Amino acid sequence: MVMFRDFACRAALRFGLTGFVRNQSNDTVFVVAEGTQETLEQFITELYKGPMFARVDDIRVDWKKPTGEFSRFTINYA
Repeated sequence: MVMFRDFACRAALRFGLTGFVRNQSNDTVFVVAEGTQETLEQFITELYKGPMFARVDDIRVDWKKPTGEFSRFTINYA
């Protein structure tokens, strides 16, 4: 059990980020996070490390203007 969503959520909460994380049907994880550029860069560094027993092959980052639509960081189980 890798628990990458939980790992990402805990890291985002530590950095004070808002947004969500969810699994994709192709065995990847999708993350939307809002915060300062500095904290987002730290968050991305944490995601590269991943949880114990996980293998992170690639992270694709798409920088966009924050929307402010999120009040907290959540795990999306849908």
